[in-house]
Formats: sequence, C-alpha cells, structure tokens
Amino acid sequence: MSFNKANSARYGVHSIDHFALTLPDLAQAEKFLTAFGLDARRAADGLEVRCAGDEHCWARVTAGGPKRLAYLSLNCHGDELEAIRAQAFSQGARPVSAGPAPVDADEGFWCLDPDGNLLQVKAGPKTSPHSKSRNACVQIAAGQRGALGRSERAAVRPTRLSHVLLFTTDLERSLAFYANALGLYLSDRSRDIVAFMHGRHGSDHHLLAFVQDEAPGWHHSAWDVPGVEEVGSGSEQMRAAGYAEGWGVARHTLGSNYFYYVRDPWGSFWEYSAHIDYVPAGYDWPAGDYPPEDALYMWGPEMPAYFIRNTG
Repeated sequence: MSFNKANSARYGVHSIDHFALTLPDLAQAEKFLTAFGLDARRAADGLEVRCAGDEHCWARVTAGGPKRLAYLSLNCHGDELEAIRAQAFSQGARPVSAGPAPVDADEGFWCLDPDGNLLQVKAGPKTSPHSKSRNACVQIAAGQRGALGRSERAAVRPTRLSHVLLFTTDLERSLAFYANALGLYLSDRSRDIVAFMHGRHGSDHHLLAFVQDEAPGWHHSAWDVPGVEEVGSGSEQMRAAGYAEGWGVARHTLGSNYFYYVRDPWGSFWEYSAHIDYVPAGYDWPAGDYPPEDALYMWGPEMPAYFIRNTG
C-alpha cells in the first residue's frame, strides 16, 4: 500500500499563508531581503515581507536571539477549519501553552508539530497556484533577439512564496503527522534523507519539505520567478550585492525546478525557483522513493558542503 493511501486524512490545508522568523539583526535582514528582490517593510514588531505588486504578507521577521522559525501559518477552506482542528488534535498535534501571542493569534488554531514547531492553521485565501505556469522564457521565435545586454537586465523580483523546507529529527514521524493531521500528500522522497509534500487542492510539487537531521531547524524558503533567466539573473544580483555563497544555477530532479540558493547571513537559504512540477487538485501523483544520486539535482555545480548544515 502506498504512503498516501495508508495515510489519507479526510481534510487538508491548501496553502502556506506566511512564515515568521526570529533573526538577530533587523537592519541586516532588511538589506538582504531587499537585495533578494522582496519588499521588506518596517512594521511595529519587525519586518513584513511582500512580493512586488502584491499586498499579501508572505513572511514576518522579528528581532531576537539566534535565528529560528517562530511559526508557520497554513491556510485552509473556511468550511473545513473545525474539522481540521479536530483531525489535527486527534493525530498528535500538541496544544500550545501560554506565552507571548504572535500576530493574528486569535485566528484559527495553534498547535505544535512533533518537532516542536509552532503552527497556525486558519481559514484563508489559497495562495498556492491554481495551475502550472507557462515556461515563457524559451518561446523565442526566429528573427528575434534572445538576450539583452547586461546593462539592460531588469532586477529580479520574486512573485510568490513557493515552499519551505525544515530539518526534522524523525522524517517518518513528520510525514505521518503532516499527512494525518493536516492532510498533505507525499510527492516524492529519497530514502530516510529528504521528503516532499503537496496540498490536495492544487499545489506545487512541494508546499512543505523535510530533511532528516539530529535537530529540528529552518533550512530554506523558495520564491517563484518566471523562468530560468530570472534564476540566473538572481544569482548575479545577489553576488553583486555581496552575498557570494550559494548553490546553482542548477535543476532539481524531484520537483524539476530550476534553482539558485543564496546563503543568508545566518546560514540558511533563500531560493529562486522556476517551473516546479505542479499537482492538480484531485490528481493521484505517483510518489516515488529515489536513490540519493537521482533525488537532488539533474545538472549544475556540485552541492557545497555547507548546504546541508543545520544552523537552527
């Protein structure tokens, strides 16, 4: 029996609304995020992060101690919220003890996953895409110039959050929890190393991903750009801004997206991602278990050793 048939919850979340990070230095975070092409706005409690031309807040950053994930906010359909609440707490979600209230603390419900990550589940808009985007960058007709001069290259501005990846101390436990409690489906995995999950209502190949480690932690967020040209230009944009460490430009195998990861000042990564595989609503994606050599990337530079280092 497949993982998805063995772990088939009745209800499921459809999107990431936003994530919240605690970082040591707001000014440094604002500088990095602006260089990446995001709209980092000062707010009373820190930074609110948006994409160009979009008023949706995709991330919040507050100043604090060492880097950590403060919480992850997930959206569901309003008529399923109470059913998901009951489902989650019957499948191992832990209640949250009293403490400082996050923004929007009165919306939906809050719980802890098996690694102790704070989660919010609330009724909200479907921020995940409704269809696969068109690969426009390769549609260059005869008689047209295919590339601009470097001086004409536009700044890269991501259009939306695609997914996040977390370190977990128990890959199987995390997969079971997010499947049975929150209704995500397994897309693909590589042994007990890494796994990718999608939403049932129409989703990128992965909305949420996990990599096995000795401690929980935050690895990266991925941000959608129109094509591989923007992925490559984004890598140049970040190097020019002084952020030289990263991985790419390359192409993933699981998910199929073109990518470039840039390392932030705290050791985690922000990914430019283009043309990730898409799972339509109701589609039974054939989840596979791939050997490591076929799971990470199809082509590109060798992965740097620091890429899989858990910095919290």
